[in-house]
Amino acid sequence: MSKKEIDEISGVETTGHEWDGIKELNTPMPRWWLWTFYGTIVWAVIYCILYPAIPLINGATPGILGYSSRGELAKNVAAAEEAKAEFVTQIEGMEVGAVLENSELTRFAVAGGESAYKVYCSQCHGAGASGAEGYPNLNDDEWLWGGSIDQIYHTIAHGVRYEADDETRFGEMPAYGEFWERDQINATANYVASLSGLEHDEAYLDEGKTLFEENCAACHGENAGGIAELGAPDLSNAIWLYGGSVEAIAAQIRDPQHGAMPAWQERLGDATVKQLAVYVHSLGGGQ
Repeated sequence: MSKKEIDEISGVETTGHEWDGIKELNTPMPRWWLWTFYGTIVWAVIYCILYPAIPLINGATPGILGYSSRGELAKNVAAAEEAKAEFVTQIEGMEVGAVLENSELTRFAVAGGESAYKVYCSQCHGAGASGAEGYPNLNDDEWLWGGSIDQIYHTIAHGVRYEADDETRFGEMPAYGEFWERDQINATANYVASLSGLEHDEAYLDEGKTLFEENCAACHGENAGGIAELGAPDLSNAIWLYGGSVEAIAAQIRDPQHGAMPAWQERLGDATVKQLAVYVHSLGGGQ
């Protein structure tokens, strides 16, 4: 039996391995580390037996406990649905305005409406409902089709210019570029710009006012304050859906853009639409 070699400097036994004059010391891992390592192996084996772990072609080994994160999620969702079923049933059976008269239902509807808004509405109106060019801001007091709870509900339920719904909101502005001269469009655009204090050319105001009264007042009102029943916007404030400049206004007169919104009644159900209406109404701009 060969004699153990002891390193002169460290006083530790060597393994007998040597490379380029360097000898390997025999310093095994601490026992606590080894037992911890063995314990993780045992734990891994037990876990593979109890829970889904080993990948297969169409899934994984199920484990004897039959647990799955998807199954757990389904249980949690079912429990949440059961917990809110009573409130949903109440909301379905009442007019949307009556929801606001019940503080408990209002809180529930606002929370549910906010969740639905983030999924279905934020892509167009923004995460904070502040809108963007072509997409209305839902926080202010300007409403194309009216901002009462019933009007908001109708707009969400039946959409805007959504031909598949017979009760959709529908109103269109004619393209005046087809029968007006360029100067007439510019005159009207400058007059409209002047109503909200935008930069404009004073030389166009008289002609623009006459053209507006003869062609535009029927929809936008004599004072250009808009008519919600027609979806005609107020032109006397600083809120502009497609840009607030003479050039942008002229472009809209010449060849107007008309946004559209799908009807959500059939897709989401009446209870969710009512919750959305209550949430939007609660943002601060609801009338």
